[in-house]
Amino acid sequence: MARVTVTVRDFTGQTASAAVDYAITPPVLGGYYLSGNADPTADMAGGNFRSLTQYRSFADSYVFPGYNRPWLVTLGRNGIQVNMVLELKHYGAADTGAQTFTVDGVRYVVPAPAMTIQQRPGAVWPKAYGYGQVLAGQCDGLFARALSQYRTMGFGVNIQLASELDTDHEFGTTESGRAYTWAESDARAVQAMTYIVNWFRAKSLPQNTTFSVGLGGFDRPCFQRTHPESLMSRLDFLQWNVYATSASHTALDRFRRTKDWAVADLGPVALSRPVLIAEWGVRVAEIPDQAAWIATVPPAIARLNAERGPFIARTNYFNSGWGTLSPRAAGLAALRAAYARPPYV
Repeated sequence: MARVTVTVRDFTGQTASAAVDYAITPPVLGGYYLSGNADPTADMAGGNFRSLTQYRSFADSYVFPGYNRPWLVTLGRNGIQVNMVLELKHYGAADTGAQTFTVDGVRYVVPAPAMTIQQRPGAVWPKAYGYGQVLAGQCDGLFARALSQYRTMGFGVNIQLASELDTDHEFGTTESGRAYTWAESDARAVQAMTYIVNWFRAKSLPQNTTFSVGLGGFDRPCFQRTHPESLMSRLDFLQWNVYATSASHTALDRFRRTKDWAVADLGPVALSRPVLIAEWGVRVAEIPDQAAWIATVPPAIARLNAERGPFIARTNYFNSGWGTLSPRAAGLAALRAAYARPPYV
């Protein structure tokens, strides 16, 4: 908090002073994600887009910048703030077997992923590297490969570990034949996320590297369990995702929900962290006029940032899945208009 003091003096020499405290609030960064990690350059052209979300699996051989994605380097070097979601979930690799590779002269053998997540009844359960595997050091080679590639990028990113831990754990997890409840999975994930962040922080990192852990933010007990002060002391951002999936959902209510939990439940370290919304979106099935809903987001974010609690620093629209813009042109125009207003400017 800064202070300005004004002193006036009259012709007799008498003085009077007045002071006011003030704070300079940085603009919120309006951001974007395009389905399939596709090149968003054309969609972002002409708009005040300053942030971008991308998704990668540690299993993939091309984590940074990603296979055939040189445009990501161009955007990052031109000042777009990249939120890179790095997941233990296995995708992008040819098979789910063990991997053997060499990084910077060191040979690594990484076993096959031993965990299943997102165990929704009737669905195919995705494979992931297990939290036990992480803690045993069996995934260090995956982290080393990602770090080696990251160092060539020429700029720092926010590394978000996991997309949504609550979605991963909602129906429990299984690792090496043993089942774990939602709460048990959360506790194990906190240990594994702490291990990964500490592993990276012990290495030489590009300047402006930051860290967060991903949550959908739809379950309050899970949000509490996954945000102990011990982990938050190692992270730079709070994170949750925001979707409007009912005609009754307002922007203020949707962005407020998880923030209210944070203010009520989390400790001082967590509350000192700004918020990175890696995904937000409007489902057209329930809210056909997406553009009108998007127009209500800037005043909602401005109001929330004027209230007690963590500052929402970035909001990245998710043009995929629930957030798919339809019609696309109208949605993009609405995003450009929203990001041209305070608190984005």
